[in-house]
Amino acid sequence: MKRTIAGLLSACTMLSLGAGSALADYDLRLIHTNDVHDRVESVTKYNNTCSAEDDAEGKCFGGYGRLATAIRDARAEGGNVLVVDAGDQFQGSLYYSTYKGSLTAELMNLVDYDAMAVGNHEFDDGPDVLASFIRKSLTPILSANIEATTDGLNELIKPETIITVGGERIGIVGLTTPETADISSAGPNVKFNDLAQSLQSSVDRLTTQGINKIVALSHSGSYADFEYVNDVTGVDVIVGGHDHLLFSNSDDKASHPYPVVKNGADGKPVLIVQAYAYSRYLGDLNVTFDDAGVATAWSGDPIALDASIKPAEDVLAVISEASGQVDAVRTLEVGSFTARADGSREICRKMECSMGSLVADAMLWKAGDEYQIAIQNGGGVRASIDEGTVTMGEVLTVLPFQNALATFKLSGADIVASLEHGVSLVEEGKGQFPQVAGLKFDLDLSQPAGSRVSNVMVADGNGFVPIETGKMYGVVSNDFMRNGGDGYALFRDNATDVYDFGPNLEQAVADYIGLNSPLTPTTKGRINLK
Repeated sequence: MKRTIAGLLSACTMLSLGAGSALADYDLRLIHTNDVHDRVESVTKYNNTCSAEDDAEGKCFGGYGRLATAIRDARAEGGNVLVVDAGDQFQGSLYYSTYKGSLTAELMNLVDYDAMAVGNHEFDDGPDVLASFIRKSLTPILSANIEATTDGLNELIKPETIITVGGERIGIVGLTTPETADISSAGPNVKFNDLAQSLQSSVDRLTTQGINKIVALSHSGSYADFEYVNDVTGVDVIVGGHDHLLFSNSDDKASHPYPVVKNGADGKPVLIVQAYAYSRYLGDLNVTFDDAGVATAWSGDPIALDASIKPAEDVLAVISEASGQVDAVRTLEVGSFTARADGSREICRKMECSMGSLVADAMLWKAGDEYQIAIQNGGGVRASIDEGTVTMGEVLTVLPFQNALATFKLSGADIVASLEHGVSLVEEGKGQFPQVAGLKFDLDLSQPAGSRVSNVMVADGNGFVPIETGKMYGVVSNDFMRNGGDGYALFRDNATDVYDFGPNLEQAVADYIGLNSPLTPTTKGRINLK
């Protein structure tokens, strides 16, 4: 899909709820991003960093340079423009690993966002890194449902803000998925409250100030957005994120139309949008409000940030200066592949994927003979790698979280229960889906959660034997999961002989690739879908 900003309004037909809406007195153009994941440079169709050669040939997408150009062009066209982000600017490239949010703040300041919600990945390196980012940022950073008792976050993170655009005050509220407590590193002093109740409290504060146009920036996932909207009044637009979905009326890869229209508890329309991830699209929603602040008409579609959009030179200069510290690491060759390793989110969170199996194999190899089973969360696999030379930069893009290998003993019964947990939310694309080595199992998604896993077999010599529920097995995972991340509570509560401080996962995978190159990534029949 190729779209230009200048042509977007003429390409979209306004959808009206009533004849009177043509005379509505306020039009808002809402430009939005979500889940950029520090894809500072342009990316390939697989969301890896694009080479200079491919970029020159027009094969690349996104990057902060294109993002800046597209946003500036939208503002230059005039009208009432609001630019927002729905969270997860952090994590996903060597730039984040190197700069821990300081470069992100600088780039966001150049783009001049009006507001941003806190995403779960903003907590990946703890509250202190997030606090430092907020202090550097000129953008209001929002979350109504975060309650922090230390680290000064309660003062730094605002529940809502008010932006005046074209003489009208717009209320903006932030939301963060409560899953953050389990899937990131917020720590014990940060609490994530109920989404609907927190949102309603912010809306009520805004409406008492006479504000009747309210946008929620919700890093909660579309499933949550579609549910809590039924319980809230006064919200007009929800800009979503977290599950990396493309809402579009013109792209055949879209999961939903743009926007999805729901009704709030007051029966008024609420427009819900999302614009995929990795800086590849820029959401562009046009809304007409009547005097009462009710949306009466809307149009729009995400803009593909492809080669037709020239990156902003001032932003490229900042990125070029920052690249020096990461180039030496990312250009290091670690081995080669004879086929593509698939680490796509769409596959690794619902079935065995070749990148997931490779990572699990590397974990088991690095742990040594004392350990029989490796389990890696599919959500920790963040990218694919193409056939050919593999660099350390590519490995770090796949595994950006700097996790350590964690080893422990766990009973067969707890392993089976953990597998059941891992596959319990496949339909929602949750990152807890297990990629495994040293075992295989059958998976029946037609069964209810808790009864989906069967025929669990553990590798034994040249074959497999049934898992014994009362036997203790040596397991290797990552330190995030071992400490209960992604809901793996049994890893945290029932594990014995625990060691959480093994080699870094990305280095183990790089070493494994180097040892076995040329390596052919493939699935191994470890998860048999029935």
